[in-house]
Amino acid sequence: MKIVVLAGGTSTERDVSLSSGSKIYYALKARGHRAILLDVYLGLESEEPVTEDLFEEEFDWAKDIQSISESHPDLSRLKEQRKDGGRSMFGPHVLALCEMADIVFLGLHGANGEDGRIQAAFDLMGIPYTGTGYLSSALAMDKGLSKQLFQQAGIPTPVGITLKNGQQADPAAVPYPCMVKTICGGSSVGTYRVERPEELPGVLADAYTFGEDVIVEQFITGREFSVGVIDGKALPVIEIAPLQGYYDYKNKYQPGSTVETCPAELSAELTGQLQSYAEQVFKALKLSSYARIDFMMDAADQSFYCLEANTLPGMTPTSLLPQEAAAIGMSFEDLCEKLIDVSLARYN
Repeated sequence: MKIVVLAGGTSTERDVSLSSGSKIYYALKARGHRAILLDVYLGLESEEPVTEDLFEEEFDWAKDIQSISESHPDLSRLKEQRKDGGRSMFGPHVLALCEMADIVFLGLHGANGEDGRIQAAFDLMGIPYTGTGYLSSALAMDKGLSKQLFQQAGIPTPVGITLKNGQQADPAAVPYPCMVKTICGGSSVGTYRVERPEELPGVLADAYTFGEDVIVEQFITGREFSVGVIDGKALPVIEIAPLQGYYDYKNKYQPGSTVETCPAELSAELTGQLQSYAEQVFKALKLSSYARIDFMMDAADQSFYCLEANTLPGMTPTSLLPQEAAAIGMSFEDLCEKLIDVSLARYN
């Protein structure tokens, strides 16, 4: 198949996306697909019209992709790299090449990629893509809305409040320790643990710099898990145990920072309960194709709490979904093929 792998973009998860995209690209090439890798924002600078011949060229589209740094990228100079000024999210020739492809494999993460906007544009243009649709993408991306849907569906989730940009919370009304999260952030960018009331105003001020509303929710002390769901069916549970601190940006993407165990060391009963919750989340958010659902288990009573759903989970060398697939004998290349198959099924 002719496949465009879309990565990069303008979110704080840009570097993660590029790493995901390069790994997907190489896997698809290894399977004989005519794949090209594009940065959705920077596109392909070319004076000549693009044609389908680009899919046939022996060229390494991922050769310049770097490893993920310990901190999220500085996006302030990204627009300077666009000769057209970068007013559109889509870089030069991106849409033309996507229209030529049999499917677009979305390796995007975070805002302007995982939030439904690109999905909606592709729906209007008749371009098939991997992952869930625009509405479910938007619902899952907004932690405030998804938390409400979890509650309505009877899925346990940490108690929390949503604050509009600039709004201050009554420190006395917040349980401590607590977590402060940007509503539409990802990869734990804009996520903070707050120990004492006097820390909250400063943390909120920093969180609001991401230009989004925030959630302040109870901190669950215990073990952290994630469950991939493909076509409505849960994969084996994986446990995430950072060596220091919590599962932040650095611990997610720097090799050796976190111990990941799959299948997680849980009883059959607890494993089944967690997988059932993951499948319920998949239904509650009206997801399709695939996703990854994150949970905490309270150390005191072994109760599970759903944190969020990721509709385009990471596909980097340290990512969780590929590890869960490997636990049932599915190679990374097999996983990529499976995600294409379940995504194309939406169009049939």
